[in-house]
Amino acid sequence: MSARTGDEPKLFFPGLGSFYASVAELWYPMIRFVAGAFLFYHGWGKLMAGVAPVAAGLAKYHIEPSFPAACIVMFLETVGAAGVAFGLFTRFFAAGIAIEMAVIAFAVKAPLGFGQMELFLMWGILMFAIALRGGGPYSLDRAIGKEL
Repeated sequence: MSARTGDEPKLFFPGLGSFYASVAELWYPMIRFVAGAFLFYHGWGKLMAGVAPVAAGLAKYHIEPSFPAACIVMFLETVGAAGVAFGLFTRFFAAGIAIEMAVIAFAVKAPLGFGQMELFLMWGILMFAIALRGGGPYSLDRAIGKEL
């Protein structure tokens, strides 16, 4: 059986059809906001610890030069994550974070096995998808009229 364009799945609770219709366009902003906010939490911890411990951690995994790399990581996981959450410069920040997650997944975690890399791979794919989609509805990108 093939799916036709425009077909919607049968509602699980048909009585909630008007509710489903009213919140239908909220799924993407919700995913974008939560992804950015969750990543911001991790970036905030790094920011509070300072650049030196983050750089030391990167050097431990042979990511050099570790100090500039730590600055980039901290920038992406704070400013970039907030940008993704609020939909400001969404494509730029999400692409940068996707690249960061790819480096972590493949250069750092892959030698330790799939179980160690799967979370970073998932985050990278999610951010790549957000980079492709852009800010979408209810984003600052949309408010300023530029899908960056």
